[in-house]
Amino acid sequence: MAKEEAAGSLREKNVKVVFVLGGPGSGKGTQCANIVRDFGFTHLSAGDLLRAEIKSGSENGTMIQNMIKEGKIVPSEVTIRLLEKAMIENGNDKFLIDGFPRNEENRAAFEEVTKIEPEFVLFFDCPEEEMEKRLLNRNQVLSSPHGRDDDNIETIRKRFKVFLESSLPVIEHYYSKAKVRKVDAARSADEVFESVKGIFSSFGPKDS
Repeated sequence: MAKEEAAGSLREKNVKVVFVLGGPGSGKGTQCANIVRDFGFTHLSAGDLLRAEIKSGSENGTMIQNMIKEGKIVPSEVTIRLLEKAMIENGNDKFLIDGFPRNEENRAAFEEVTKIEPEFVLFFDCPEEEMEKRLLNRNQVLSSPHGRDDDNIETIRKRFKVFLESSLPVIEHYYSKAKVRKVDAARSADEVFESVKGIFSSFGPKDS
């Protein structure tokens, strides 16, 4: 019942959702911050919400933590409920959802539970070599002199593989509905944001 009510109140709010997808190192975080600043969206990261829930020490948080520890994928419905709650509690009606849906099952469940279809998917398309270079640079800045780059590169490549296998079917699905806005993310952050601004111009500038 609560689920039905949640979906109902989101529809009443006439919530607009944009999914933000891109591989690790494609610059999603930087661009989301720019969109929030200029177009008044609220940025929701599925990963951040899950981490916050774990930190809260709730029963739900403990269950999530145990699943992650065991290397299991957190059920779609758990993540969707957290996203739904965050959207209802937030006064805004425009949301960027970052890093979700991670796969087709997430996508189908989100539309089924919330009864919301995204306005579009903002897809940051970046060659693997470029993302690898960015992440390694970032790791070198963050890590101690003893940090081992071969460890990093192995982990990074695994993350790319997971992204490609899981997220590309989601992108294909929305391509078939003409709902993908692809941005060449290999350029500088400023150049990328010029393209992003064009995509979001229909939403108008942030209310001053």
